[in-house]
Amino acid sequence: MQKASDIMTTKVITVKRDTKLKDVARILFENHINGLPVVDEKDRLIGIICENDLIQRDRKLQLPAMVAIFDAVFYIQSPKRLEKEFQRFNATTVEDLYIKNVVTVDKDTPVEEIATIMTNKKLYTIPVVDGDRIIGVIGQADLIKTIMI
Repeated sequence: MQKASDIMTTKVITVKRDTKLKDVARILFENHINGLPVVDEKDRLIGIICENDLIQRDRKLQLPAMVAIFDAVFYIQSPKRLEKEFQRFNATTVEDLYIKNVVTVDKDTPVEEIATIMTNKKLYTIPVVDGDRIIGVIGQADLIKTIMI
C-alpha cells in the first residue's frame, strides 16, 4: 500500500505572509502547481494559498444585502463578512488571502486516504508535515501519477 512519503514532492516551494500576490501567481504558473504552503519566519507551516484564492480575489465584490425600515438600515449579512469581502477585494499580499486552517497529512498516511480527503474537502494541494515542519507536498498530479505506475 502506497503512502504519502511514496508520492510526495520533497522540493517544496513556500511563501511568506508578506509575499506579493503577483509573485504567488507567477510561482504557481511557472511551476505548474495549484498551491503554496505559507510559512513563518522559522519555516513552520501557518497556512496555504492556492490558485482558487487568487481567482476568488478577482471575482465581483459581493455587497451585503440590506433592508431599510423607516430611517434605519439593517444588514442581513454580518459586518464581519463585509469586512472579509473588502479585505479579499483589496488583497495585495499572501497575508490578506491565505487559508490558516490547513488540512495536512503525515508521511505514513495511505494514498487512498489522501485521495478521499482531496475529494471530500475539494482540495488540490495537501502539505505533508512532521509536527509543524513541511517535509513534502502532494498535489492532484501526484495522485494521478500513482495510476500510471
